[in-house]
Amino acid sequence: MKKQTKTILIVAILVVVAGIFIYPRLDLFISKETSNAPGTQAPQGPGKAIPVNVVEIRPERLENNLNITGAIIPNETVNLRPEISGLVERITFKEGEFVKKGAPLLYLNDDELKAQFDRLEYTKKLYESQENRQKQLLAREAISQEEYDISLNQYNTNLADLRLVEAQLNKTVIRAPFDGVLGLRQISEGSVIGNTDVIASIVNIDPIKIEFSIPERYANQVKLGSKIIFSNDGSGQEREGTVYAYEPTIDAATRTLKLRAQSPNRDRAFLPEMFVRIRYTLGIEENALMVPAESVIPELSGYKVYVANAENKAEERIVNIGTRTESRVQILEGLKEGDLVLSTGILQVRTGSPLEVTKTN
Repeated sequence: MKKQTKTILIVAILVVVAGIFIYPRLDLFISKETSNAPGTQAPQGPGKAIPVNVVEIRPERLENNLNITGAIIPNETVNLRPEISGLVERITFKEGEFVKKGAPLLYLNDDELKAQFDRLEYTKKLYESQENRQKQLLAREAISQEEYDISLNQYNTNLADLRLVEAQLNKTVIRAPFDGVLGLRQISEGSVIGNTDVIASIVNIDPIKIEFSIPERYANQVKLGSKIIFSNDGSGQEREGTVYAYEPTIDAATRTLKLRAQSPNRDRAFLPEMFVRIRYTLGIEENALMVPAESVIPELSGYKVYVANAENKAEERIVNIGTRTESRVQILEGLKEGDLVLSTGILQVRTGSPLEVTKTN
């Protein structure tokens, strides 16, 4: 073996022996250096208090609000159509104007019906005089009862025909069925229209109705007369409405319950088919116990929170929860007024852990 090779082997053996001796002590050396470095804190011992923030439980008012969307629908709406066919003789309304119930809007040509009415009026006088004479003759037993009945039947038939023509004459005038705003006109003077032709639409929007749906789990909390607050992105104003009706069944497709509310709309700020955001108050509780949402820990069997006891040690409590808001949760059972519930450090503490308590409310 060459001298150079021997030297290399000896150096390698020395390096291996030095590594075996130094490596077990390397971690201890590094930890000492790290602990002595400036700005580095030594690890806390098992008895070190954990700094936490706590919230003191106090009874407060809780509104159980449901934020949903809905749509505006008119109080009343209908497409105006004539009951009979005829020639449009005169249009008396303007598009977009407000009209009162019963106001005449359109006249159809009624010349033929007026002629029939006049003819029946003349024959009415004839039959009426004949019936009177026959009645007097019957009283003197100058004619039989059958002859009088024939005369009376002619008179009554004439009256029925007269009422029929009068009813048809009334149909030649199209009137507003309720107070409302007229839409755009679909016909012109001189056109012949039938009972399938739309003249215009009429809409009553004061009050308006708000239609919306809520999940079926809230169905038992619905009460007639309850209030909603609704708004539209365009108007930027909030209005109050009152629930007046709801469907008696759940929609099987969406598993929701449909409701309708009503609200005044004198300034016509809300129009049919508008999209609105709704805040529906299902109920109000005056003395609710609320905790931050981050304080509630879900478990397989339910929920728990940690509280700081009189000795400033962590204590676990099993709780039943109720209504949730955006940031807090209602506690139904498991806590009482004055309890200090942990809102930070929840993952670090265990039952009996010493705490350094800071109140946040």
